[in-house]
Amino acid sequence: MADFTMPSLGADMDEGTLVEWLVGPGDAVTKGDVVAVVETAKSTIEVECFDSGTVGALLVDPGTTVPVGTRMAVINTETEPPAAVPAPAPAPAKQPTAAASELQASPGRTTTEGGDAVSTPLVRHLAQRKGIDLSSVHGSGKGGRITRSDVEHAPADGPHRVKASPLARRLAQSSGIDLSALRGTGQGGTIRADDVRAATAGPPARTVESHAQARPSSATAEPAYPARAAIAALMSRANREIPHYYLSTKIDLAVAMAWMRDRNADRPVAERLVPAALLLKSVALAARQVPELNGYWKDEAFLPSHTVRLGVAVSLRGGGLVAPALTDADTMPLPELMATLKGLVSRARGGRLRASETADPTLTVTNLGDQGVEAVFGVIYPPQVALVGLGRVIEQPVAVNGMLTVHPTVTATLSADHRASDGATGARFLTSIDRLLQRPEEL
Repeated sequence: MADFTMPSLGADMDEGTLVEWLVGPGDAVTKGDVVAVVETAKSTIEVECFDSGTVGALLVDPGTTVPVGTRMAVINTETEPPAAVPAPAPAPAKQPTAAASELQASPGRTTTEGGDAVSTPLVRHLAQRKGIDLSSVHGSGKGGRITRSDVEHAPADGPHRVKASPLARRLAQSSGIDLSALRGTGQGGTIRADDVRAATAGPPARTVESHAQARPSSATAEPAYPARAAIAALMSRANREIPHYYLSTKIDLAVAMAWMRDRNADRPVAERLVPAALLLKSVALAARQVPELNGYWKDEAFLPSHTVRLGVAVSLRGGGLVAPALTDADTMPLPELMATLKGLVSRARGGRLRASETADPTLTVTNLGDQGVEAVFGVIYPPQVALVGLGRVIEQPVAVNGMLTVHPTVTATLSADHRASDGATGARFLTSIDRLLQRPEEL
């Protein structure tokens, strides 16, 4: 037997809210399957199972907030599951409706009116993501079972089903809010929990802010977005506890940009490299070369990491930010890094990150170049010991072999923890990034 517990999805996470189970008692699961959706202060995250076996009891109800480490379910990891798996109570009979995909005989299992399973929990979750009504999908699997392929090729629903996250639906139902009247801020117009909360709170923030006299006092005002409060608490802790030191350098990108243009000449537009990919890969390789900045400060000591999990700060459309990780970014080929980065950013802004993508990075990068910023000095995310800032690539005059010319350059900055390293180590790290970018063919 194995326990499925509320995971820690970041150093600043103390608790999480179970939004939805995607499996039910008796379901077979394998390691890596998404089995639950959890909401943290920053975002909604899909959580994978770390064991293979059969789901036993579900110990936490959807909508419950529990501390990290709380036992949420039991997974029977035996080769032969016990015969006596508690059977869930049958769902009451309902007349077919446009929401037939939501009828369940057990948590996470879609059923027909008669109670026969027509899709797996993971297929049902995929349909929810795409805004597809399973009752309108023809199943091509055995016994009419709806497969993943059926959902992926099914057209998205029209006005019969509003695209909304599971938590948003639950909040709307409890608040009496009509989802069809809301404008979603999630990916593809998906209605998020914050959209429902905003609708129940009254006038939008911009209306209140246009009348200074109508603003609530700072003593009673609530943050516009839960993520903002979580970030404020973490950054306050970081500034209070971490003795930061800061370094910066300007890097000539002429060689790297020329090499990138040559590589992109024969590539489809969708697969072309961008400067951010080269910069991230150089940072990851530098972290491997200067391991004193790649790891964590815990129990009054530095713990180096044997892998490079490069956190990438992503601003959320609803406010706040998250920093999902590029695992093994130092060994990832550039095209793969590009594709992985695009997927991370898309899932982060759509509230669809997986737990494995949010586990603590070993080093974080914040890139504000697309915002026009030339240099950024960030605050370290504890328990990490460093943060790299990247600015906008700009044309600047540089001296080459005694001649003045104009080259594309970028300002790279380092915020580092003086308990774990010193300025000489930080300088070596920034020099490594510069040196790597002068040999882009080795990235």
